[in-house]
Amino acid sequence: MEKTELQNTNKQFEAVISLCRELFSKKLYDYGASWRIMRPQSLTDQIFIKAKRIRTLETGNENMVGEDINSEFIGIVNYGIISLVQLDKGYADNCDITAEEALQLYDAKAQATLELMKKKNHDYAEAWRGMRVTSYTDLILTKIWRTKQIEELGGVTKVSEGVDANYMDMINYAVFALIKNGAID
Repeated sequence: MEKTELQNTNKQFEAVISLCRELFSKKLYDYGASWRIMRPQSLTDQIFIKAKRIRTLETGNENMVGEDINSEFIGIVNYGIISLVQLDKGYADNCDITAEEALQLYDAKAQATLELMKKKNHDYAEAWRGMRVTSYTDLILTKIWRTKQIEELGGVTKVSEGVDANYMDMINYAVFALIKNGAID
């Protein structure tokens, strides 16, 4: 694998995150950091809703809401990043951070997720490019069910990665889907 392929993936990843961050920032303006009240389990369920809708649309069901699949993948990226923030900070009873603080937290979690993607992408030799977008959806749903199981176990596992690793994988699969679906140029 050539170094330029990896660099291209990194640039595409950063462009998708920028697109997602822009929407996150706009919603932050509209709603503030209202998501701070959400417990991790509720965020997992929110990601589940997004992934189930994507799968429903992928299997040919009529789109009655009107929003496209890419908007749902963007939602998975943003809720995944919010979930990582909530794992670190815990949930609150109110909007206890400023928009600036929320964006700093977003950027830090996005960067950590990018770093994980770089390592895995190197080791897996750009395998994601040969996958179907529907496989990303199925993998996200699998990661959601794994996360729910770990949450039911109180976060205690015997051999598995933690909830944070599962959220990062969900984000990465959603980013790959957005790249393949042409969400960026």
